[in-house]
Amino acid sequence: MRATRRQFVRWLGLTAGTVGLRPATAWAERLRILGGGDGGGGLDRPSGQGSPDFHRFAAGVRIGETRTHGLLRVFWLHGQPGAPLAVTALEEARESGDLVITEQEQATVPELIVENRGKTHVLLLAGEILLGGKQNRVLTEDLLLPPLSGPRKVGVYCVEQGRWAGRAKEFGARGSFAAPGLRSKVLEKAGQGRVWAEVDRYARRAAAPSTTQSYQAIYDKPEVKAQLREAERGLDSRAAPGALGAAVFVGRTLAGLDLFFEPDLFAREWPKLLRAQALDAYGRPEAPDPDQGPARARAEDLLRAAATIEGTLHANAGAGRVFEYRAAGQQGSALLFEGRVMHAVIL
Repeated sequence: MRATRRQFVRWLGLTAGTVGLRPATAWAERLRILGGGDGGGGLDRPSGQGSPDFHRFAAGVRIGETRTHGLLRVFWLHGQPGAPLAVTALEEARESGDLVITEQEQATVPELIVENRGKTHVLLLAGEILLGGKQNRVLTEDLLLPPLSGPRKVGVYCVEQGRWAGRAKEFGARGSFAAPGLRSKVLEKAGQGRVWAEVDRYARRAAAPSTTQSYQAIYDKPEVKAQLREAERGLDSRAAPGALGAAVFVGRTLAGLDLFFEPDLFAREWPKLLRAQALDAYGRPEAPDPDQGPARARAEDLLRAAATIEGTLHANAGAGRVFEYRAAGQQGSALLFEGRVMHAVIL
Protein backbone atom coordinates (compact mmCIF):
# COMPACT_ATOMS: atom_id res chain seq x y z
CA MET A 1 0.00 0.00 0.00
CA ARG A 2 2.78 2.44 0.97
CA ALA A 3 4.80 1.52 -2.12
CA THR A 4 1.78 2.11 -4.33
CA ARG A 5 1.20 5.53 -2.77
CA ARG A 6 4.86 6.47 -3.26
CA GLN A 7 4.67 5.40 -6.90
CA PHE A 8 1.54 7.50 -7.42
CA VAL A 9 3.11 10.61 -5.85
CA ARG A 10 6.25 10.09 -7.95
CA TRP A 11 4.08 9.80 -11.07
CA LEU A 12 2.35 13.09 -10.23
CA GLY A 13 5.72 14.81 -9.85
CA LEU A 14 6.92 13.49 -13.18
CA THR A 15 3.67 14.55 -14.84
CA ALA A 16 3.94 18.11 -13.46
CA GLY A 17 7.43 18.38 -14.90
CA THR A 18 6.53 17.09 -18.35
CA VAL A 19 8.59 18.81 -21.03
CA GLY A 20 6.89 17.36 -24.07
CA LEU A 21 4.00 19.85 -23.83
CA ARG A 22 4.32 23.57 -24.49
CA PRO A 23 4.25 25.44 -21.12
CA ALA A 24 0.87 27.09 -21.72
CA THR A 25 -0.63 23.76 -22.83
CA ALA A 26 0.80 21.90 -19.85
CA TRP A 27 -0.58 24.52 -17.49
CA ALA A 28 -4.03 24.45 -19.09
CA GLU A 29 -4.10 20.69 -18.58
CA ARG A 30 -3.05 21.08 -14.96
CA LEU A 31 -5.76 23.70 -14.34
CA ARG A 32 -8.35 21.43 -15.94
CA ILE A 33 -7.42 18.68 -13.47
CA LEU A 34 -7.49 21.06 -10.48
CA GLY A 35 -10.71 22.78 -11.49
CA GLY A 36 -9.26 26.24 -12.11
CA GLY A 37 -9.29 26.44 -15.89
CA ASP A 38 -11.29 28.51 -18.29
CA GLY A 39 -14.51 26.89 -17.11
CA GLY A 40 -14.38 29.43 -14.28
CA GLY A 41 -14.85 29.07 -10.56
CA GLY A 42 -11.22 28.57 -9.52
CA LEU A 43 -10.29 26.09 -6.83
CA ASP A 44 -13.14 24.89 -4.65
CA ARG A 45 -12.85 25.99 -1.01
CA PRO A 46 -15.31 25.77 1.92
CA SER A 47 -17.73 28.72 1.88
CA GLY A 48 -19.74 30.37 4.64
CA GLN A 49 -16.74 31.57 6.63
CA GLY A 50 -16.57 35.00 8.17
CA SER A 51 -13.74 37.28 9.32
CA PRO A 52 -14.41 39.38 12.43
CA ASP A 53 -11.24 41.39 11.80
CA PHE A 54 -12.36 42.27 8.28
CA HIS A 55 -15.95 42.97 9.34
CA ARG A 56 -14.77 45.32 12.10
CA PHE A 57 -12.41 47.11 9.71
CA ALA A 58 -15.01 47.54 6.94
CA ALA A 59 -17.65 48.75 9.39
CA GLY A 60 -15.31 51.53 10.53
CA VAL A 61 -14.63 52.92 7.05
CA ARG A 62 -16.29 56.21 6.15
CA ILE A 63 -16.46 57.96 2.81
CA GLY A 64 -14.82 61.37 2.75
CA GLU A 65 -14.40 64.04 0.10
CA THR A 66 -14.51 63.37 -3.60
CA ARG A 67 -12.27 64.60 -6.41
CA THR A 68 -12.72 64.31 -10.15
CA HIS A 69 -10.39 64.30 -13.13
CA GLY A 70 -11.98 63.91 -16.54
CA LEU A 71 -14.10 60.77 -16.40
CA LEU A 72 -12.53 59.63 -13.11
CA ARG A 73 -14.22 60.21 -9.78
CA VAL A 74 -12.42 59.32 -6.53
CA PHE A 75 -13.93 59.04 -3.07
CA TRP A 76 -11.28 59.09 -0.34
CA LEU A 77 -11.87 56.47 2.36
CA HIS A 78 -11.01 56.99 6.02
CA GLY A 79 -10.99 54.72 9.05
CA GLN A 80 -9.04 53.54 12.06
CA PRO A 81 -5.46 52.55 11.15
CA GLY A 82 -4.23 49.13 12.19
CA ALA A 83 -1.35 48.36 14.55
CA PRO A 84 1.99 49.64 13.20
CA LEU A 85 4.01 47.29 11.00
CA ALA A 86 6.98 48.07 8.76
CA VAL A 87 5.96 47.08 5.23
CA THR A 88 7.79 47.54 1.93
CA ALA A 89 6.00 47.68 -1.43
CA LEU A 90 7.12 45.56 -4.39
CA GLU A 91 8.99 48.29 -6.31
CA GLU A 92 10.71 49.52 -3.14
CA ALA A 93 11.88 46.02 -2.24
CA ARG A 94 13.09 45.36 -5.79
CA GLU A 95 15.02 48.64 -5.86
CA SER A 96 16.78 47.88 -2.57
CA GLY A 97 17.61 44.34 -3.68
CA ASP A 98 15.63 42.81 -0.82
CA LEU A 99 13.07 41.13 -3.10
CA VAL A 100 14.16 38.60 -5.70
CA ILE A 101 11.67 37.16 -8.20
CA THR A 102 12.79 34.45 -10.61
CA GLU A 103 11.62 31.65 -12.84
CA GLN A 104 11.73 28.20 -11.33
CA GLU A 105 14.72 26.02 -12.17
CA GLN A 106 12.46 24.35 -14.73
CA ALA A 107 10.31 27.30 -15.76
CA THR A 108 6.52 26.87 -15.85
CA VAL A 109 3.84 29.42 -16.74
CA PRO A 110 1.73 29.48 -13.53
CA GLU A 111 4.43 29.68 -10.83
CA LEU A 112 7.42 31.84 -9.99
CA ILE A 113 9.82 31.93 -7.05
CA VAL A 114 9.83 34.95 -4.72
CA GLU A 115 12.21 35.59 -1.85
CA ASN A 116 12.36 38.43 0.68
CA ARG A 117 15.98 38.83 1.76
CA GLY A 118 15.25 41.96 3.77
CA LYS A 119 14.32 42.60 7.39
CA THR A 120 10.81 44.00 6.88
CA HIS A 121 7.64 42.47 5.45
CA VAL A 122 7.09 42.90 1.70
CA LEU A 123 3.56 43.31 0.34
CA LEU A 124 2.80 42.07 -3.18
CA LEU A 125 -0.65 42.84 -4.61
CA ALA A 126 -2.82 40.75 -6.91
CA GLY A 127 -2.58 42.57 -10.24
CA GLU A 128 1.10 43.60 -10.01
CA ILE A 129 2.83 43.15 -13.37
CA LEU A 130 6.22 41.39 -13.29
CA LEU A 131 8.51 42.03 -16.26
CA GLY A 132 11.20 39.65 -17.50
CA GLY A 133 11.88 35.95 -17.30
CA LYS A 134 10.54 33.93 -20.19
CA GLN A 135 7.36 36.05 -20.33
CA ASN A 136 5.76 38.83 -18.31
CA ARG A 137 3.37 37.70 -15.57
CA VAL A 138 0.71 39.10 -13.23
CA LEU A 139 0.32 38.10 -9.57
CA THR A 140 -2.92 36.27 -8.76
CA GLU A 141 -3.18 36.95 -5.01
CA ASP A 142 -2.04 39.42 -2.39
CA LEU A 143 1.05 38.07 -0.67
CA LEU A 144 2.80 39.25 2.50
CA LEU A 145 6.34 37.93 2.52
CA PRO A 146 7.88 37.82 6.01
CA PRO A 147 11.44 39.00 6.59
CA LEU A 148 14.12 36.58 5.41
CA SER A 149 11.37 34.43 3.93
CA GLY A 150 13.50 32.03 1.92
CA PRO A 151 12.35 31.01 -1.59
CA ARG A 152 8.59 30.55 -1.96
CA LYS A 153 6.37 29.67 -4.92
CA VAL A 154 3.76 32.20 -6.00
CA GLY A 155 0.89 31.86 -8.46
CA VAL A 156 0.83 34.00 -11.62
CA TYR A 157 -0.87 34.33 -14.99
CA CYS A 158 0.88 35.17 -18.26
CA VAL A 159 0.32 38.64 -19.75
CA GLU A 160 2.64 38.21 -22.74
CA GLN A 161 1.25 35.36 -24.78
CA GLY A 162 3.72 35.52 -27.70
CA ARG A 163 7.01 35.01 -25.82
CA TRP A 164 8.58 32.03 -24.06
CA ALA A 165 12.26 32.93 -24.21
CA GLY A 166 14.86 34.98 -22.41
CA ARG A 167 18.19 34.39 -20.76
CA ALA A 168 17.50 36.38 -17.59
CA LYS A 169 15.55 34.38 -15.01
CA GLU A 170 14.94 37.40 -12.78
CA PHE A 171 11.93 39.74 -12.92
CA GLY A 172 11.67 43.47 -12.44
CA ALA A 173 8.74 45.84 -11.92
CA ARG A 174 8.03 49.31 -13.26
CA GLY A 175 4.83 50.15 -11.37
CA SER A 176 2.57 48.59 -13.99
CA PHE A 177 -0.70 47.14 -12.72
CA ALA A 178 -3.69 45.26 -14.10
CA ALA A 179 -6.49 47.53 -15.34
CA PRO A 180 -9.93 46.90 -13.74
CA GLY A 181 -11.20 44.34 -16.27
CA LEU A 182 -7.95 42.38 -16.21
CA ARG A 183 -7.62 42.67 -12.45
CA SER A 184 -11.13 41.30 -12.03
CA LYS A 185 -10.31 38.21 -14.11
CA VAL A 186 -7.13 37.67 -12.12
CA LEU A 187 -8.91 38.05 -8.78
CA GLU A 188 -11.70 35.63 -9.63
CA LYS A 189 -9.21 33.04 -11.00
CA ALA A 190 -11.04 33.12 -14.32
CA GLY A 191 -8.34 31.16 -16.18
CA GLN A 192 -5.46 31.94 -18.51
CA GLY A 193 -7.60 32.17 -21.65
CA ARG A 194 -9.79 34.90 -20.18
CA VAL A 195 -6.75 36.77 -18.90
CA TRP A 196 -5.27 36.77 -22.41
CA ALA A 197 -8.63 37.95 -23.78
CA GLU A 198 -8.59 40.94 -21.41
CA VAL A 199 -5.01 41.79 -22.34
CA ASP A 200 -6.04 41.76 -26.00
CA ARG A 201 -9.14 43.88 -25.31
CA TYR A 202 -7.15 46.59 -23.55
CA ALA A 203 -4.42 46.54 -26.21
CA ARG A 204 -6.98 47.02 -28.98
CA ARG A 205 -8.75 49.81 -27.11
CA ALA A 206 -5.47 51.65 -26.55
CA ALA A 207 -4.24 50.88 -30.09
CA ALA A 208 -1.07 49.47 -28.53
CA PRO A 209 -0.14 46.34 -30.53
CA SER A 210 2.83 44.21 -29.51
CA THR A 211 4.74 41.53 -31.39
CA THR A 212 4.63 39.39 -28.24
CA GLN A 213 1.09 40.42 -27.22
CA SER A 214 2.48 42.08 -24.12
CA TYR A 215 0.20 43.99 -21.75
CA GLN A 216 3.17 46.24 -20.90
CA ALA A 217 3.00 47.70 -24.42
CA ILE A 218 -0.09 49.64 -23.32
CA TYR A 219 1.83 51.36 -20.52
CA ASP A 220 4.75 52.03 -22.87
CA LYS A 221 2.65 53.93 -25.43
CA PRO A 222 3.55 57.65 -25.15
CA GLU A 223 -0.06 58.88 -25.41
CA VAL A 224 -1.12 56.52 -22.62
CA LYS A 225 1.80 57.61 -20.44
CA ALA A 226 0.84 61.26 -20.89
CA GLN A 227 -2.79 60.71 -19.90
CA LEU A 228 -1.85 58.62 -16.86
CA ARG A 229 0.59 61.29 -15.68
CA GLU A 230 -2.21 63.85 -15.91
CA ALA A 231 -4.46 61.61 -13.81
CA GLU A 232 -1.74 61.28 -11.15
CA ARG A 233 -1.35 65.06 -10.95
CA GLY A 234 -5.09 65.61 -10.75
CA LEU A 235 -5.79 62.93 -8.14
CA ASP A 236 -2.79 63.08 -5.82
CA SER A 237 -3.47 61.23 -2.57
CA ARG A 238 -1.71 64.01 -0.64
CA ALA A 239 -4.94 65.94 -1.10
CA ALA A 240 -6.53 63.52 1.38
CA PRO A 241 -4.19 63.24 4.39
CA GLY A 242 -4.93 60.24 6.58
CA ALA A 243 -6.93 58.35 3.95
CA LEU A 244 -6.70 54.56 4.11
CA GLY A 245 -7.88 54.06 0.54
CA ALA A 246 -10.14 55.16 -2.27
CA ALA A 247 -13.16 54.11 -4.29
CA VAL A 248 -12.63 54.98 -7.95
CA PHE A 249 -15.39 55.26 -10.57
CA VAL A 250 -15.08 55.71 -14.32
CA GLY A 251 -18.34 57.48 -15.02
CA ARG A 252 -20.80 55.53 -12.87
CA THR A 253 -18.88 52.25 -13.15
CA LEU A 254 -16.76 51.08 -10.22
CA ALA A 255 -13.13 50.69 -11.28
CA GLY A 256 -11.92 49.56 -7.87
CA LEU A 257 -12.20 50.11 -4.13
CA ASP A 258 -8.91 49.62 -2.29
CA LEU A 259 -8.15 49.92 1.41
CA PHE A 260 -4.89 49.52 3.37
CA PHE A 261 -4.22 49.13 7.06
CA GLU A 262 -2.48 52.50 7.36
CA PRO A 263 -2.32 55.77 5.39
CA ASP A 264 1.38 55.79 4.46
CA LEU A 265 1.14 52.42 2.73
CA PHE A 266 -1.94 53.58 0.80
CA ALA A 267 -0.11 56.74 -0.32
CA ARG A 268 2.80 54.64 -1.61
CA GLU A 269 0.61 52.13 -3.44
CA TRP A 270 -1.92 54.65 -4.78
CA PRO A 271 -0.10 55.91 -7.93
CA LYS A 272 0.07 52.49 -9.62
CA LEU A 273 -3.51 51.64 -8.63
CA LEU A 274 -4.72 54.96 -10.04
CA ARG A 275 -2.80 54.53 -13.29
CA ALA A 276 -4.39 51.12 -13.80
CA GLN A 277 -7.89 52.47 -13.13
CA ALA A 278 -7.26 55.44 -15.41
CA LEU A 279 -6.69 53.02 -18.30
CA ASP A 280 -10.46 52.50 -18.35
CA ALA A 281 -10.87 56.22 -19.08
CA TYR A 282 -8.17 56.37 -21.76
CA GLY A 283 -9.39 57.82 -25.02
CA ARG A 284 -12.87 58.56 -23.67
CA PRO A 285 -13.67 62.29 -23.88
CA GLU A 286 -16.78 62.24 -21.71
CA ALA A 287 -16.90 64.42 -18.61
CA PRO A 288 -18.01 62.88 -15.32
CA ASP A 289 -21.65 62.98 -14.29
CA PRO A 290 -21.99 66.10 -12.07
CA ASP A 291 -24.25 64.10 -9.75
CA GLN A 292 -21.96 62.18 -7.41
CA GLY A 293 -24.91 60.70 -5.51
CA PRO A 294 -25.24 57.33 -7.34
CA ALA A 295 -21.51 56.58 -7.10
CA ARG A 296 -21.35 57.55 -3.44
CA ALA A 297 -24.41 55.41 -2.68
CA ARG A 298 -22.79 52.47 -4.50
CA ALA A 299 -19.61 52.81 -2.44
CA GLU A 300 -21.68 52.96 0.75
CA ASP A 301 -23.59 49.83 -0.25
CA LEU A 302 -20.35 47.94 -0.89
CA LEU A 303 -18.85 48.89 2.47
CA ARG A 304 -22.08 48.07 4.30
CA ALA A 305 -22.21 44.64 2.63
CA ALA A 306 -18.53 43.98 3.34
CA ALA A 307 -19.06 44.58 7.06
CA THR A 308 -21.17 41.41 7.39
CA ILE A 309 -20.18 39.32 4.39
CA GLU A 310 -19.25 35.64 4.50
CA GLY A 311 -16.76 34.05 2.14
CA THR A 312 -13.75 31.75 2.19
CA LEU A 313 -10.50 31.89 4.14
CA HIS A 314 -7.27 30.28 3.01
CA ALA A 315 -3.53 30.51 3.51
CA ASN A 316 -1.04 31.10 0.71
CA ALA A 317 2.76 31.26 0.38
CA GLY A 318 3.01 34.36 2.56
CA ALA A 319 2.08 35.33 6.11
CA GLY A 320 -1.55 35.69 7.16
CA ARG A 321 -4.67 34.50 5.35
CA VAL A 322 -6.71 35.58 2.34
CA PHE A 323 -10.45 36.24 2.77
CA GLU A 324 -12.36 36.06 -0.53
CA TYR A 325 -15.99 37.16 -0.83
CA ARG A 326 -18.66 38.80 -2.96
CA ALA A 327 -20.10 42.09 -1.69
CA ALA A 328 -23.23 43.55 -3.31
CA GLY A 329 -22.51 41.59 -6.47
CA GLN A 330 -18.82 42.58 -6.67
CA GLN A 331 -15.74 40.40 -6.27
CA GLY A 332 -13.65 41.09 -3.17
CA SER A 333 -10.52 39.94 -1.38
CA ALA A 334 -8.70 40.91 1.82
CA LEU A 335 -5.29 39.93 3.16
CA LEU A 336 -5.39 39.51 6.95
CA PHE A 337 -2.38 39.42 9.26
CA GLU A 338 -2.32 39.49 13.07
CA GLY A 339 -5.57 41.43 13.39
CA ARG A 340 -4.79 43.82 10.54
CA VAL A 341 -6.47 44.09 7.17
CA MET A 342 -3.26 44.61 5.23
CA HIS A 343 -5.13 45.28 1.98
CA ALA A 344 -8.69 44.86 0.83
CA VAL A 345 -10.13 45.28 -2.66
CA ILE A 346 -13.61 45.23 -4.17
CA LEU A 347 -13.98 45.17 -7.97
